[in-house]
Amino acid sequence: MAESFYSHIKDAWKDPGDGKLGELQWQRKQEWRDQGAIERIDRPTRLDKARELGYKAKQGIIVTRVSVRKGTARKQRHKAGRRSKRQGVNRIGRRKNIQRIGEERVSRKYPNMRVLASYWVGEDGSQKWFEAILVDPNHPAIENDDDLNWICSDDHTNRAFRGLTNAGKANRGLNTRGKGAEKVRPSNNGGQGRAK
Repeated sequence: MAESFYSHIKDAWKDPGDGKLGELQWQRKQEWRDQGAIERIDRPTRLDKARELGYKAKQGIIVTRVSVRKGTARKQRHKAGRRSKRQGVNRIGRRKNIQRIGEERVSRKYPNMRVLASYWVGEDGSQKWFEAILVDPNHPAIENDDDLNWICSDDHTNRAFRGLTNAGKANRGLNTRGKGAEKVRPSNNGGQGRAK
């Protein structure tokens, strides 16, 4: 049986640094570095992944690319005295993953939209790029779409900040089941902070 167009895209993105896609990514990153931290784009870079996560080319849906620094937290040296244990600056990481930080930044820039999901599109030595799919919950085209109108519910207000997106759920440990995940549910606070 012949492979679909989407399966060819998926195969190419298994190793994005190789072949023609590698050359294309090299050119893209040069352009992305000159752009702002959050850029609205016309169409997804990874169409297969975007469609998989719920993207549709219709009114009420937009795609943005967001860049986030790589590595641990950027922490300033304390001006006042501290004992050595509390004086740390390096190797202090946030409890949020970088993708989730990107989703939250996009959500702040577009307060009338809701983040449906996001996915990785590239990285270099100092930053990572993600594309976030945003949905307008008040748009008639979304309200009348049986696949997407669940996001119009008030339950999904500020979903990026509450860890309800794909990156947020992964960050909260909700992709893990069974042994070792006893404290993950209902939430990290519910498990007295022992989940992560």
